[in-house]
Amino acid sequence: MTLPQIVSRNEWRAAREELLAKEKAATRARDALNAERRGLPMVEIDKEYVFEGGDGKATLLDLFDGRNQLVVYHFMFAPEWAAGCRSCSAFLDQIGHLAHLRARGTEFAAVSRAPHTKILPFKARMGWTVPWYSSYDNEFNYDFQASFGGEEPYERPGISCFLRDRDRVFHTYSTYERGLDGIGSTTSLLDLTALGRQEEWEEPRGRSSALGAPAGSERIRYHDEYAD
Repeated sequence: MTLPQIVSRNEWRAAREELLAKEKAATRARDALNAERRGLPMVEIDKEYVFEGGDGKATLLDLFDGRNQLVVYHFMFAPEWAAGCRSCSAFLDQIGHLAHLRARGTEFAAVSRAPHTKILPFKARMGWTVPWYSSYDNEFNYDFQASFGGEEPYERPGISCFLRDRDRVFHTYSTYERGLDGIGSTTSLLDLTALGRQEEWEEPRGRSSALGAPAGSERIRYHDEYAD
């Protein structure tokens, strides 16, 4: 194994400052990319999807649980499989407390094609509490390009984001496979959505007050202090 070069403290500091300049440039580029993502158009969902979850049947609108936004993780778990995908399981392991997402009016849910009777024991084994729904009886995973049929059917992991305007649901963004790299924290998930982190400095302006509350960072509490 080749280890980093050994240098003096001053040499390390100089190299670190050079890298820091590149890191800050990458941060600015990421902010610009996130703003461009929030500027994407959206598509209204006019197809009725019925899922099965812990409380029985649920529509796509139900998955919002009354919130403005919904982030769906396409968890690879085909009906014929005995257990969920290992990589998808590692991804779901890193999802933090949902209270911080929900404080910004955003719900998170996993969706798989496996029947709910298979999802339940696996979810219990993993010790997860995130909402997880079965799309066994609908075409959701196929319509959002997470599942593919044909002679060689296959699944791929992904995230799809949705925005709600009263009873109307809109698809705003999706990404798959390597597009999930670096995603898992509250802010990284919010960066994929149309309303973003809802900070005053974000473009386009005006979305920080979308929920009629202070800007995003000003809403942060200990997870047991949120009203919800």
